[in-house]
Amino acid sequence: AAMQGKLEFADSLRSRVALLKDAPVTILDTVAANMPLMPGLTLLVDGAKAANWKVAIASGGFTRFAGKLQQDLGLDHIEANELECEGDKLTGRVLGRIVDAQVKAHTLELLRERYGVAQSQTVAIGDGANDLPMLKLAALGVAIHAKPIVREQAQVAIRHQDLEAVLCLLQAGSAIAALA
Repeated sequence: AAMQGKLEFADSLRSRVALLKDAPVTILDTVAANMPLMPGLTLLVDGAKAANWKVAIASGGFTRFAGKLQQDLGLDHIEANELECEGDKLTGRVLGRIVDAQVKAHTLELLRERYGVAQSQTVAIGDGANDLPMLKLAALGVAIHAKPIVREQAQVAIRHQDLEAVLCLLQAGSAIAALA
């Protein structure tokens, strides 16, 4: 419901995380080790890095998983939610601020400034309503296998391809710019 914009993301996240109360912390490692990558993600990141782009993830998910992606893919930055632990158990609570729609958009702006990236060179990719402010802030906002509300509002909607299609869009844009 939160991904469709029908429920506040923070409330949804807190209620889902509460279900993890007293679960062993080791389940995070198990999930991280078996986490499937979105098809095309590695190609997109490798292509962007080869073109000297900065690549970051601002996720409503958790730092344990985003951190693994950062390590495996060489991401420049991650922004995600931190699960609270006591000893070897999860408490069922989130530490600090929740990475919601506003935090995602703010992260894009913060990273743009930190790395000296022109606004016209920013790209954001998302699939849920909590991505909309970030998608609208970017020069190119791409909906990938997104909820209808996101597809309707994004500049580009990819429904039948994977993330490699975003790399194709960026390469085509570079080729067109070079001709101009």
